[in-house]
Amino acid sequence: MATTETVLKNLLKQQHLQEHRLFLRAYDRAASRLDKELVGSGPSKATFYRWLAGQMTRLPHPGHCRVLEAMLPGWTADELFQAWTDGAPPQPRLRPDGDEPRAAAELPQVAERPARLADLSAVFTSRTEFTHELPPSVLFDGATSIRSAGLSLNMLCQQYGDRALGALLDAGCEVQLLFLRPRGDAITARENEEGLTAGHLSMLTELNIEVAQRLRRKLSAESAGRLHIRTYNETIRFNITIVSDRTCVVQPYLPDARGLDAPTFIVDRASDDEAGLYGIFNGVFGSLWERAESQ
Repeated sequence: MATTETVLKNLLKQQHLQEHRLFLRAYDRAASRLDKELVGSGPSKATFYRWLAGQMTRLPHPGHCRVLEAMLPGWTADELFQAWTDGAPPQPRLRPDGDEPRAAAELPQVAERPARLADLSAVFTSRTEFTHELPPSVLFDGATSIRSAGLSLNMLCQQYGDRALGALLDAGCEVQLLFLRPRGDAITARENEEGLTAGHLSMLTELNIEVAQRLRRKLSAESAGRLHIRTYNETIRFNITIVSDRTCVVQPYLPDARGLDAPTFIVDRASDDEAGLYGIFNGVFGSLWERAESQ
């Protein structure tokens, strides 16, 4: 069978998603926004590479097509499986007047998106909405690295199981956890801001640090060396979680509001040059990490 590079392959290259494992993570994220039953239904490795090579006799089944169109707004499934010619794909089509309107997340065309939205991929009104649409298993499973900075880091320490995190570490995943220092000035100020009893957030954070340290004690020496725990004592502005050096989940800390009630943003790294929002928050994490104390 002849092999022809598809538009899909080259668009995935631009997003560093041409590896099957990384593609499946992005596929499940898109699927979770459409229909929970589609999560986990991604193509096998063999099928995926047939897609990239253009070795298709017909389009994939409708469920795959829906997810691909959600992953790559502005492109139809038919266009994605066209041959890539002359070094550039055909432009994504604009829907004629009168066509069914698209969902808000689908409106920006691929070529327009960097200027209009930088590398922002999704916005949720709260962490609760975010974790409902993208549970930790979808976000973290298969990760090659996880870097998380915030207050108590509940998403990793309470909502993602020890066994799953341990399996990631055993598989080579590097994990950096940066907690707000218990009993420090910054966490006390945050307790006051939220109107909480003195020591409440410190107690929760101490518990989560102990959860992480307990897991580290159970691991082999090699795997334990991949789990890094630090604390910082600075005014808390953002919760930042960066997965596989590609996907960044960001939450601001709002006055008089719990973290669960704050908007949540997903930023997908657009290139290797650290431009856009990804580069900003990656830099914030790195700066905090360098100033933090090991635990």
